[in-house]
Amino acid sequence: MNTATAALAATTAAHTPPWGDGPPPFAPLGALMFCLLIALIAGAVLLTVLRTRHGAPPWAPRPAAPEDDARRTLADRFARGDITVEEFMERASALNWNPGKDDTPRRGRR
Repeated sequence: MNTATAALAATTAAHTPPWGDGPPPFAPLGALMFCLLIALIAGAVLLTVLRTRHGAPPWAPRPAAPEDDARRTLADRFARGDITVEEFMERASALNWNPGKDDTPRRGRR
């Protein structure tokens, strides 16, 4: 029996990891990387869900209103001399536009 126990102990000692009986020294780093990966996946899922519910994020540029294109065309025609001042003012009033006044809403200002 002593011979078998000694042989088993020798075999077990030959196959033990170099760091002993505890966890390997890189285990905390591996656990941290796993947690970061899970957090990254959860953040991507959350951002995707919020984007589909509420549209574009607040930092994304907003699409231009259709009136902006009409105002730009009207201003270009007036600048080229295709229309008179009276025609320009009449068409600008049809667009509810007061030329020379910046009526675009500003962020952060009241």
